[in-house]
Amino acid sequence: MKKIEETRIYSVEPKIIWEIIGDISRCDWVPGVESIEVNGNERTFKMSGMGKLVERIIDSNDNEMELTYSAIETMAPIKHHLAKIKLSSQGKETVFKWSTEIDPPEFADAIRDGMIASLDQLQKLI
Repeated sequence: MKKIEETRIYSVEPKIIWEIIGDISRCDWVPGVESIEVNGNERTFKMSGMGKLVERIIDSNDNEMELTYSAIETMAPIKHHLAKIKLSSQGKETVFKWSTEIDPPEFADAIRDGMIASLDQLQKLI
């Protein structure tokens, strides 16, 4: 298993970013996603050229601005996936911490690339 971590600082308050990522049905900050369908604690992503991805939302905490989720159905043969996003305040800025555990480890680079692309897209939205 491999753990990936990305941290980004945004020059807006955390509540502004949480309005975007805390809405688990929003897909405009994740490149390549055409739509998201939410059914209970699961969300299904329709990905352009990649089919679908299903994630289980383990925890979405508005007060702590934390989102924990796990990919449970993917095109790739993933044995384990667990991700956590945590927003915190640093003055009037947001510290965005995103960590992911992935097994097998050979998918780590692709996961990291997706995280970075999403963080870049989020910057364009704010």
